[in-house]
Amino acid sequence: MKYLQKLIPILGTILNQYPVGGIALFSQNVVSPEQLSELTSNFQAISKIPLFIGIDEEGGTVARIANSKNFNVTKFSNMESIGSTGDTNNAYNVGKTIGTYLKEYGINLDFAPVSDVNTNPNNPVIGKRAFGNEPNLVSKMVNSAILGFHESGIMTSIKHFPGHGDTQGDTHKGTVTVSKTWEEMLNCEIIPFKENLENTDMVMVAHISTPNVTTDGLPSSLSSEMINGKLRQELGYNGVVITDSFEMEAITNNYSEEDAIIKSLQAGTDIILMPNNYIKAFNKVKQAIENRDLTEERINESVLRILNLKEKYNLL
Repeated sequence: MKYLQKLIPILGTILNQYPVGGIALFSQNVVSPEQLSELTSNFQAISKIPLFIGIDEEGGTVARIANSKNFNVTKFSNMESIGSTGDTNNAYNVGKTIGTYLKEYGINLDFAPVSDVNTNPNNPVIGKRAFGNEPNLVSKMVNSAILGFHESGIMTSIKHFPGHGDTQGDTHKGTVTVSKTWEEMLNCEIIPFKENLENTDMVMVAHISTPNVTTDGLPSSLSSEMINGKLRQELGYNGVVITDSFEMEAITNNYSEEDAIIKSLQAGTDIILMPNNYIKAFNKVKQAIENRDLTEERINESVLRILNLKEKYNLL
């Protein structure tokens, strides 16, 4: 753990000057049970306000801890196999099992469950990560998984709104477009999201463009029409909105990161996930407020949602 002893004071200085709301962990951060517990404990100790410590632990191929050879935890093959049983108790067991070991290692947020409906067999990124190809089944499975996570004390972020299941592209690698109308999406992709907005703690918005839904030409994560218009006003969601990673090429290939972050915040996003250059992004947001491209009221809305969620889970 010697590297932690050197790293933590440096991180403490950075977090004091550029405070964050949370930290996302990946496979390279997950070395051993002892290391992970010490890492999360130290993160919380050096932050003035307790952090969201999040991870992608869906079960199946996307499971940073379960797929590490140094951790002896229950592994799940994929969520498609869970959904195919038709038994929501199995989805509850996924959430409860994963949530229990996340809690043990000091993690309080899972970027899960996947709420996409896997309707496109050529989809390169969702596939068996989804509970299935029938929206009502997916919705029930998502609901039960959330219950399991919550019983373990873990926050959830349903993803990838407005639905990544009927795409032939991968937003990690570039622009992805969904050609469906909003009415078509309401009858399929939106169902698992709409029916779980009161259950989840966050909604993760994807970098998917929807030209037959919105007119601004922007990916959903930057679109006020999608976030403020569809998600918040039409569907009635007033909880925390988090973007998918800003390191993904759907963003980096098409926008300067600083401009994309401002667009996303203007659109109603509360948390920007993983900007490539956090310090530049932090300073850009401050500058946008000073220039009145962003209002303090807009930022305060997000801060209040975030603090309310942290208080709900006894982090404050």
